[in-house]
Amino acid sequence: MAKEDTSVVRTAKLTKVFRDFWLREKVTAVCDLDLEIGTREVFGLLGPNGSGKSTTLKMILGLMFPSRGRISVFGRRPTDVRTKARIGFLPEESHLYPFLSAWETLDFYGQLFRQPRRQRHHRIEMLLEMVGLASVAYRRVGEYSKGMQRRIGLAQALINDPDLLILDEPTSGLDPIGTKQFKDLIRTLAMRGKTVLLSSHLLGDVEDVCDRICVLYGGRQRREGEVSQLLAHQDRTQITTDKLDDETIGRIRSLIETDGREVLDVTSPRDKLESLFLDIVSEAQAQQLDTGGAIAGGQVAQFLRSSEEPEPQGREMIEQLVTGAAADEAQAHAEQTPPADQPESVDAPPVSETVLDELLSAARGDDSDSEGPDETDAATLTPPPDELTPPPQADRSVIDDLIAPSQSDDEGPQ
Repeated sequence: MAKEDTSVVRTAKLTKVFRDFWLREKVTAVCDLDLEIGTREVFGLLGPNGSGKSTTLKMILGLMFPSRGRISVFGRRPTDVRTKARIGFLPEESHLYPFLSAWETLDFYGQLFRQPRRQRHHRIEMLLEMVGLASVAYRRVGEYSKGMQRRIGLAQALINDPDLLILDEPTSGLDPIGTKQFKDLIRTLAMRGKTVLLSSHLLGDVEDVCDRICVLYGGRQRREGEVSQLLAHQDRTQITTDKLDDETIGRIRSLIETDGREVLDVTSPRDKLESLFLDIVSEAQAQQLDTGGAIAGGQVAQFLRSSEEPEPQGREMIEQLVTGAAADEAQAHAEQTPPADQPESVDAPPVSETVLDELLSAARGDDSDSEGPDETDAATLTPPPDELTPPPQADRSVIDDLIAPSQSDDEGPQ
């Protein structure tokens, strides 16, 4: 039972069969797949084209129903709305609205999760800075390169601070800078306690970030386990030390051969090409050279690194203000209520009407602070009724001239 509590994704005999028009079996995309992905784990799903990776991701997302087998996400069905609210998804192709800017795109996805405006805008600023698109935040997405579209796609997958992040070919089209940043982000999310399910053809990226991998072929699970164990050569030993001269290497070689072993290779360690590329780019950025593309990006967004939201929720703030206003009005009304032995004044308006009258007076342009006659002065300055000028009467001569011709026609000879 304790193992089920830590399981985020669990599948049992998961199978998906695609059929033709006559319901005949056409292809088996996934067959008897058993997976178990836990919390704080980065799980890689590998395989060649047509091995069933994308089909598996769609069934986990609830976008496709399995032919048979069981699947659960956070202990619920994948189609549960509560489950979907905790998932972030980056598809293989970034399907974005080309006429929206990066800011408008993230704002749209934030509204889908019903995030308060203040929280939504704060997250958008952090995400755009994180993916290196803050300088082009108001450029239309349709004008972005493929790599820049993948960056904004990654930002929209993180707008809801998901507990499960599903990435399908996330580094497709990204330059080495974006790829390195993606790896750092994956490690940060895993340390915070999030679960990442990654599907990629770039085996080097998977090797650097994944804890466990599953290799699919023909829809079936061929190998699963920890990356370090699957890649380790158990029949060989590697020793890394400082640079040795030829004499020392010769003595070591003789010692090993005396024990009946053989020295297979003696070489100097090498850096990855990715490290060399990043060093060159960092040097150019230190010289502040101009570039028209995406920049390296900033730190991981604060709301992705911290479990507490820095800003208060907008809805809670409004509820507090409304509750406080209602309490103040009730207290004021209680103070104005006369005792039981005194007759209640009929002319005294309730508190809400008084506030309404003040608002209406302000809307009409009345100024309570300006000097002017009060009610007594207004009554004194009002002239008596007989001194009032009567309203002007309408001139009926024009009306009589219009009516006279019609009357003369009616009184003609018979």
